[in-house]
Amino acid sequence: MTFRKRLPPVGARVGTLAIPEDAPPPRIHVFDYSADACRESDIEDPDDLIPFIESNAKTWVDVQGFGDEAKLRRIGEILGLHPLTLEDATNVPQRAKNVIFEAYQLIIARAPQIADGKVEVPQVCLILGRNFVVTFQDRYFGFFDSVRDRIRLGVGRPIRQLGPDYLVYALLDTLVDHYFPIVEQLAESLEELEDEVSGRPGSTALGRLHQIRRQLVVIRRVGWPQREALRSVLLEDSPFITEAVRPYLKNTEDHAIQIMEAVDSSRDMTQGLVDIYLSNVSQRTNDVMKVLTLMASIFIPLTFIAGIYGMNFESMPELRSRWGYPAALASMLSVAIGMLIYFRRRGWLGSDDDR
Repeated sequence: MTFRKRLPPVGARVGTLAIPEDAPPPRIHVFDYSADACRESDIEDPDDLIPFIESNAKTWVDVQGFGDEAKLRRIGEILGLHPLTLEDATNVPQRAKNVIFEAYQLIIARAPQIADGKVEVPQVCLILGRNFVVTFQDRYFGFFDSVRDRIRLGVGRPIRQLGPDYLVYALLDTLVDHYFPIVEQLAESLEELEDEVSGRPGSTALGRLHQIRRQLVVIRRVGWPQREALRSVLLEDSPFITEAVRPYLKNTEDHAIQIMEAVDSSRDMTQGLVDIYLSNVSQRTNDVMKVLTLMASIFIPLTFIAGIYGMNFESMPELRSRWGYPAALASMLSVAIGMLIYFRRRGWLGSDDDR
């Protein structure tokens, strides 16, 4: 996937939103929950968010779709978002980052998906406030379905009992976990290619290797900044993240480190397999050229003998000899056999095991 960022016009003012014409309209889904209860609803009017934001309950506002700029700006006004924050949330993709404002904390994260052999890494913007979390996605990705189920069912007690910072951890951890199956899938593909490349690779092996390498490059390009952002979330002194949640964030950072190590290992393996493939192809070419060269070397003296006896000079005694023709053929055969024996003894013929 080529990196393509939606940009506002050159020279546009700060906070200009670059929303594509085909963007779906915003769907605002709200979770209002506590340790004992959970209530969720879809909201059409952004002003209906005000009671949730002003309440003492924990609230998760999930905004999916950027097709209505007026709604997005109204959401930003209700939350008190800086114009740059709304720009980072909607002008996707952004580099993974962690920025602490006075009233909230901005975290940009991305998670990979594979579609038609291409890696897509859509962005999710998380905004952590005192009693709320807001997520922005340019469309529905299904990343957080498991987290929604945990909130509804109360599975895993901390998600309802702890504050919104734990919800941010759960969302970030889910995004990071999406890397694992894709990286493992690419690693398994490389193992299959390793067996193929080590033998007599087909013409499609190199193309598959290049495809996997491109996919790993995309994952690494977005994964390393995300690892740095997670480390920043963990280490920076933030009034929005409690000490009780930091061990969970540390675990997520460890997962990100593990993923990046696996990506780097797979990239090295990919380059190694490309080298093996090119080496095997070169060796096969050399084997063919060696056979052709040996054949030419054998026929050169035979052609020389045939050329001499094809000159038809009157003074050549062999031309009128009864045994001239068989003698010439016998000499040619002797030269050919002698050269084959010589090549064999020098190790130029036969397999490596026979030398």
